[in-house]
Amino acid sequence: MLSFRASLALSLLAALAAVPAFAARTHRTTSASHAHSLHKAAPKSHKLHGQQAIDPARVTEIQQALIREHYLTSDANGKWDGTTEAAMQKYQADQGWQTKLMPDSRALLKLGLGPDYSTAINAKNSSFAPPPPVTTIPTPQVNGFTAAAGVSR
Repeated sequence: MLSFRASLALSLLAALAAVPAFAARTHRTTSASHAHSLHKAAPKSHKLHGQQAIDPARVTEIQQALIREHYLTSDANGKWDGTTEAAMQKYQADQGWQTKLMPDSRALLKLGLGPDYSTAINAKNSSFAPPPPVTTIPTPQVNGFTAAAGVSR
């Protein structure tokens, strides 16, 4: 009986081992998706967005402002060169702002190079002067602002 069980187990094991040998092999043909993976697609051209460089006229304005503030000693030539870049970084660092390669908007405003609204649609007959001093605001209005802000005087 033991030999019958042993021979049965041995023949079952041999049958299981032989199944992969008799399995049919399939061959895939090259399909469009497979062929696509073999050939790399042509790289798409990278389209640049936004402003890539500072306009030479604007660079001249920035350089003149940096010269006026004693951060730049060379002449304003309209080229964003290493000297201009270093002067702008020094100016921004002295103000406690980040020093990056392109001018910070706060630095441009402080240099007096803010936006020009003179050609805006609503610019006619308008004033872009700073607001009047606080001392010219009527007392009841100041009290109303103070109460609304929750500030006690």
